[in-house]
Amino acid sequence: MTQYQTGFGNHFSTEAVPGALPVGRNSPQRPAFGLYAEQLSGTAFTAPRHENRRSWLYRLRPSAEHPPYTRYEGAKLFAPGTDTAPLAPNRLRWSPIADPTAPTDLIDGITTMLANRDPADLEGVAVHLYAANADMTARAFVDADGELLFIPQQGRLTLLTELGRVDIAPGQIALIPRGVRFRALLPDGAARGYIAENHGALFRLPDLGPIGSNSLASPRDFETPAAAFEDIDAPFELVQKSLGSLWTTTLDHSPLDVVAWHGNLAPWRYDLARFNTIGTVSFDHPDPSIFTVLTSPSDVPGRANADFVIFPPRWMVAEDTFRPPWFHRNVMSEAMGLITGAYDAKADGFAPGGLSLHNLMAGHGPDVASWQAASDAALAPHKIEDTMAFMVESCWPYRPTAFGLTHAQQDYDAAWSGFPKAVLPNP
Repeated sequence: MTQYQTGFGNHFSTEAVPGALPVGRNSPQRPAFGLYAEQLSGTAFTAPRHENRRSWLYRLRPSAEHPPYTRYEGAKLFAPGTDTAPLAPNRLRWSPIADPTAPTDLIDGITTMLANRDPADLEGVAVHLYAANADMTARAFVDADGELLFIPQQGRLTLLTELGRVDIAPGQIALIPRGVRFRALLPDGAARGYIAENHGALFRLPDLGPIGSNSLASPRDFETPAAAFEDIDAPFELVQKSLGSLWTTTLDHSPLDVVAWHGNLAPWRYDLARFNTIGTVSFDHPDPSIFTVLTSPSDVPGRANADFVIFPPRWMVAEDTFRPPWFHRNVMSEAMGLITGAYDAKADGFAPGGLSLHNLMAGHGPDVASWQAASDAALAPHKIEDTMAFMVESCWPYRPTAFGLTHAQQDYDAAWSGFPKAVLPNP
């Protein structure tokens, strides 16, 4: 059974073999058992202490030991680049991608839908879908472009990482830091979901401000795995994403060979059911920022490079209020997915596993059916249940990939057709 340590951004110490972790120093002259000491830095060495993220790893072989990389020819829809033609300011929506028919592991099953900024800028975010039906056996993956936030929609994932094992199911999320190698197993034989790839400042918990010291996501509910490693001397493929392209090399051993580690840069998982949702108890619909689980700030205070926001089960009690999300135009760009159930602002066309995009200043809000139902509803206390939607919001406009442009639903704009004109009194 996987063991976890709790706390967001905590400094952990863990060893799979007693005595493997040095005491009182990071890089002894001769580490125990002939292990190799290696630092993995997620921030610059000189980052402020409260933002500095790094871990020391003690492994069977140094990660520097590998042959040259060559271009990876698989995963044709993973990181193909975005379309560079002028992008119409249209709202876009997609149905779930098709299940693979041939054996397809997680890496070959990733379809990149949206991205903004160049990963080399150390800013921006990309949104991917995945659909897989095979384990990653003798191969692993590492992303040098950003950290990966996994959002399962169907089927469990077991992520075997350099720093331990992470098990997640729909309703949970997991984060793999930039530069951490891993491979994915599918306990249910197949899996589908979303990945948010953050190229900018590391995800952190948002400041709470007037909310106070509690609510939203609690640091104690984030779980980081204890050390676990593979001692496999056999050929292993290592696929790396770097500067927006995929590359491959072959090792003579599993790269998941970290016997002990300490630090505050590590994978974690979080159960979205533990998010303490808050909302109005009087009138008006609050801003969706109160549903923010994680934020990646930009250089402009208050304007996020990326926010991960959820819309979970919750009570609606506002008086004399249109309760679904209101009509709005936003300087931020919103990519939205649906894990389970229905989204309260869209009655039809937005299925679990699907995706939508409302880029900056695109007018959006409820469709006609949702607007009519909410306008006519008797405003008794009501609990929204059996649903979980999310949003990856960014200050940078998203550009779809060629696949995204050619596979978007053709009738999405019809969701906002047929609204009756307001009737003014005679002067």
